[in-house]
Amino acid sequence: MMAYWKHASIALLLGCVCLSLLENLAGQNRDVDVAVVVHPDTPVSNLGLTEVRKVFLGDRQYWSTNIPVVLLIRAPVARERNVVLKIIYQMSESQFKQYWIAKIFRAESASAPKVVYSNDMANDLVTAIPGAIAFIDARDVRAGAKVLRVDGRLPGEAGYPLR
Repeated sequence: MMAYWKHASIALLLGCVCLSLLENLAGQNRDVDVAVVVHPDTPVSNLGLTEVRKVFLGDRQYWSTNIPVVLLIRAPVARERNVVLKIIYQMSESQFKQYWIAKIFRAESASAPKVVYSNDMANDLVTAIPGAIAFIDARDVRAGAKVLRVDGRLPGEAGYPLR
């Protein structure tokens, strides 16, 4: 019986250490900027935060007369999605889903944003689909994607709004 309690205590201690490490890792990621990336041929290089909001709300559906906006958003629980929901959409997950259901029902949009399951997938699709726009952890942006300035600032610069 004493051996059981000894092993249980060690397991509990290891669990606490692991939980502490995970919390520290999560805390480190909170300060990482989220980059707004677009297809390289998109005729935009700087958008105000209000304009980014219009694009992701589906209110701006074309970059130019022949280039439609293609919205890409990370799957639920991704940090980038949480930043976008909080800062851009200013909605909870359920409000976001209801917003797009209503927008499609009213025929204001043909579809909701396309869900991407990783930053690698977002990078691949942004560089492959003309008009695509996505949010990617600034550390994961690959060559070939065009990073937009938001309110005149790039990720990593003081005052960048998407953190």
